[in-house]
Amino acid sequence: PAGRSLVRLIWVYKRKRSGALKARLCVQGCLQVHGVDYDQTFCATLRPTFLRTLSSIAATRGLRMRRWDFVAAYLQGELEDGEVVYCHAPPGYATLGADGRPRVCRVEKPVYGMAQAGRRWQRSLFPWLREWGFQQCASDPCVFTLSRDVDGTQQRLILGYYVDDLFTLYSHDGPNSLYERFTFDLASRWNVEDEGPISDLLNVDISAADGCVTLTQENYISHL
Repeated sequence: PAGRSLVRLIWVYKRKRSGALKARLCVQGCLQVHGVDYDQTFCATLRPTFLRTLSSIAATRGLRMRRWDFVAAYLQGELEDGEVVYCHAPPGYATLGADGRPRVCRVEKPVYGMAQAGRRWQRSLFPWLREWGFQQCASDPCVFTLSRDVDGTQQRLILGYYVDDLFTLYSHDGPNSLYERFTFDLASRWNVEDEGPISDLLNVDISAADGCVTLTQENYISHL
């Protein structure tokens, strides 16, 4: 459309911790125009101080800790009505159509690299958590808590959100527990993977044993 600029799409390659190779198609958000392609961009992430706080709570109250990963998290968000971004064809794809005119792509999801992508994803996830019954922490908006009586037992869930990771603390598991109900609904609504007991987050290694939670940064320091 007249008056709109095109942004570029680029491929970003990464080797994951497991050794697997990953390619991700991203928007060059630095080419977006404020007030035209996007408005607000802020999105919160879990503060390091609250990572330590949650670890302390887990140790003192005997809570279990697991990590859940949102697969391609930003793509699970939704753009707002009327929010449109146009891009050139991705590298490796035909740049001209059958009629010889340049191909233009219209972005329909918050693609990685877009200035507003993180905010759109967060604005999709957080309302769902509140609807499920979680209370959002006033001191850190990325911490959610929930206590509920299940079959006469008071059960508790605490969540710490960081971009595409969910640091989950829970008091009970097993059939019909609050944790099982929540994770069932979580996996039904979002594309997630259970990564098992948490071992690291925010470049902090986490280990739990005998009622003690230990935080270290040995791996982070060794990679500096």
